Amino acid sequence: MNPYEFGPIAAVLDAAYAVVMSLSSLLEPVAGTAAAALAVVLVTLVVRGALIPVGVSQVKAANARKRIAPKLAELQKKYGKDRDALSRKTLELYQREKVSPTAGCLPMLLQIPVVSTIYGLFIVVTVNGHPNALLSERLLGMPLGSSFASLATTGSLDAGTVVMAAIAVVVIAVTAQLSRRILAEPLPGTPGGPPAAPTTPGAPDLTGVMRTLSFLPFMTAIVALFVPLAATLYLVVTTVWTFSERWILRRLLPPADATSPGTAPVPA
Repeated sequence: MNPYEFGPIAAVLDAAYAVVMSLSSLLEPVAGTAAAALAVVLVTLVVRGALIPVGVSQVKAANARKRIAPKLAELQKKYGKDRDALSRKTLELYQREKVSPTAGCLPMLLQIPVVSTIYGLFIVVTVNGHPNALLSERLLGMPLGSSFASLATTGSLDAGTVVMAAIAVVVIAVTAQLSRRILAEPLPGTPGGPPAAPTTPGAPDLTGVMRTLSFLPFMTAIVALFVPLAATLYLVVTTVWTFSERWILRRLLPPADATSPGTAPVPA
């Protein structure tokens, strides 16, 4: 069963279709045949703009984790041999300081429905029972519903399409590398990073998993080659937005001093 034909999902897809088509019609006198592509970019910007408060919360959470890092180190030193006590005291510290170790996942999770909707808009033949006119839209001659990989498979790539693919991959990869070098927080237990989170006996060490996850942004560059061009546009814009937003917010919201007033000492 096609999930995009399921009632509630089809209704959401139809509403998104109406928005993109309306924007495309408004932009056509200015953008011409690229109107639908520009509409996708504008929708992406609106979505990311709406998520700015979430980005602010994400940076504040990262700053909070940095602030309590010295306290975590104290707990490690004091309860390092008692894993149960260390786990309990660490949890109490997070709760007391109102810090969530998983707050950074929220922006990514909130975008999944959006990118899934854009993906669906450019792969389904009918939207909620009516023909999908977006499938005929193009950018520099390439259908917004086609992927670079599918065109390569059918031998339909031309010089312009290859250039677009190269630009998309390079922009995403370079932005991902800049994010890793400039914005990424050091992993727990690594030089410059917070102490490793305590684990119960027999529990797996997640440090390797976290290190692997840090390379996921580079996978976006590969994904961009296999999804419809419209979804690739979303990935390019949102990747650049994410880096720019975090770079700006890091400067507007610098981390507080761990010894600043109001920061409670580690309890016994």
